[in-house]
Amino acid sequence: MNNVILKRLGALMSVKSLVTLVLTGVFAYMACTGQISQDFMTIYAVIIAFYFGTQSQKVQDVVDRQDGDKA
Repeated sequence: MNNVILKRLGALMSVKSLVTLVLTGVFAYMACTGQISQDFMTIYAVIIAFYFGTQSQKVQDVVDRQDGDKA
């Protein structure tokens, strides 16, 4: 159990994850203060879409590998 937690914490510390978390914090701050510009919204949307797209692809790759093992 501890091994799984350590692996997930290690993955969270990747540059991509850190950038996404910091950017989300900045987005939350700007939303609370009413300072969000259209340019920031565009950049934020692209980065979040990329992050979740790559996460989704990793999950799909694991599913595909497991399906290949069953065949």
